[in-house]
Amino acid sequence: MSLLKRFEQAQQGADRPTAAAVVPVPPPAAPNPARVAAREAMLHDIRLRLMDEISGASNALFDAAAATDIHGKVESVVDRLLRANGFTVTGVERLRLIEELMGEVGGLGPLDPLLRDDTITEIMVNGPSHIYIERRGKIERVDRAFLSDEHVLRIIDRIVTPIGRRIDQSSPRVDARLPDGSRVNAIIPPLSLVGPVITIRKFSAKPFTVDDLIGFGTATPEMFDFLKACVEARLNVFVSGGTGSGKTTTLNVLSSFIPEDERIVTIEDAAELQLRQVHVVTLEARPSNLEGQGEITIRDLLRNALHMRPDRIVVGECRGGEALDMIQAMTVGQEGSLSTGHANSPPDMLRRLETMVLMAGVELPLRSIREQIASAVDLIVHTARLKDGSRKVVNITEVFGIEDDDILMQDVFVFQQTGLRDGRIEGLLKPTGIRPTFMGKFKSRGIQLPPGEFGIPAEDPMRPDSTRRGKGRVAGETLQPPDGSRSPVGYGRAVSAGGMVYVSSIGPVDPETGQVVSGAIKEQARQCLQNLKARLEAAGSSLDKVVWANWSLRDPAEFDTFNEEWARWFPGDTPIGQGTLMPLLQRRAGFRISIGVIAEA
Repeated sequence: MSLLKRFEQAQQGADRPTAAAVVPVPPPAAPNPARVAAREAMLHDIRLRLMDEISGASNALFDAAAATDIHGKVESVVDRLLRANGFTVTGVERLRLIEELMGEVGGLGPLDPLLRDDTITEIMVNGPSHIYIERRGKIERVDRAFLSDEHVLRIIDRIVTPIGRRIDQSSPRVDARLPDGSRVNAIIPPLSLVGPVITIRKFSAKPFTVDDLIGFGTATPEMFDFLKACVEARLNVFVSGGTGSGKTTTLNVLSSFIPEDERIVTIEDAAELQLRQVHVVTLEARPSNLEGQGEITIRDLLRNALHMRPDRIVVGECRGGEALDMIQAMTVGQEGSLSTGHANSPPDMLRRLETMVLMAGVELPLRSIREQIASAVDLIVHTARLKDGSRKVVNITEVFGIEDDDILMQDVFVFQQTGLRDGRIEGLLKPTGIRPTFMGKFKSRGIQLPPGEFGIPAEDPMRPDSTRRGKGRVAGETLQPPDGSRSPVGYGRAVSAGGMVYVSSIGPVDPETGQVVSGAIKEQARQCLQNLKARLEAAGSSLDKVVWANWSLRDPAEFDTFNEEWARWFPGDTPIGQGTLMPLLQRRAGFRISIGVIAEA
């Protein structure tokens, strides 16, 4: 207990009347506003003088061996200044001055009590006279203040100097961290017009765990089990969300799912992540020095990390050109890497990634950028701060391919609000009824999912997802040959009737692997015709008996290229037929061409 609190309690005890003589006490007279203002002005003057005194004596005070020695020296400084200037203060006021000065010597002044309060998650200093906090998602002003702009600057300098950062007129903004991992941003005039501004995002000294986030209502235990399976299956994950939505906390928890036997390299502007694995290398960017030299960016560290034999790379946040290097790392061996980004929704996160890649200064066509993003990113976990101040995971979205220059994505789980109780929003992440295309990767990695697979529907061979080839670096779920009752998309069906054989849409699916063949229209057309030949022969017909054909093209402009391959298989009189635009199921399966025919039996 502080000396001030003990003194106040003692005063209260001394003033408490005994049971033997209870004397009614008249209500205290209303304080005189003029006298109160004069006394506050005197105390403010004392504080300013003490600040000047401490500024010259702080080095000697810091050299003291123990906290009791520092307290004694601070007490002597206060008493000496009061005597020298003839100030008369009460015992409570004297103890408060000593405690405030102790905070200036060994802490962060007026911010110390706020940093010790575990219910506060954010501290915002808007100039010397306005300090706000966030508690339980709500912002409120506190009755604390700095003495002057210089006082705020002194505290900022105390924060940034120990970690080799600086803030001055030539570099008027800085990102830093406190010893407990709390993130600090400071900006000063001339950039700030209200005086020096400090924003502190507090972090718990003990990292939040899955149980903590479940208790906060961020997501359910089942959803964290699903995300754990995704991390163990080495899916590349981006955590998106707005400012203060809990992205870093969620990333920290997802990182805890990485197995202990993997080498992890973390890269951040200001180190915040608190991974508990043993084999972790933490890298932190460095700003330029006074001469404007020596800057080491996140992008520099990312390139260096690729030479450090990482199993996983975790980037605290992608803000610019480093997104290009992160995406490339995700596709060239560092599968299972994680990062965060500011965005209002999963589609916005992909658009921001496109913008950040363009910021790298590399001339790439937009189609190429989107192909790399679609290949690299598997999952987007979107967090949000809701109206009641709570932070929740509101979307788990799969990125599964690209079509007509558009990146394809689908929500696997979406937050649905179920009610409002005592001002708090209630709801759950619920499955959307879509089976993600990466489910086969769980099986290949030996990851056992619980019965029901978190409510994700069972595999349906008629769905386009089951015929996708998948990303170039990930083997998707392969297409199995039909069992006779239902035919997956692209295998077609052959029916004999009236001396004719009718074959429905045959797609460019490799029958040995069950995957859509890669390549342009010519390669896919060749695979379609090979499949068609086999299907007709199995039904007692052949290509030379085809009398009518229907071809569906994804892009009508590719007809001439398709027709060249078609003419090779029908060198004489080609069958009559017609062309149509490809239906959505086949487009999503990755087809550029499909063919159906009628032939004589």
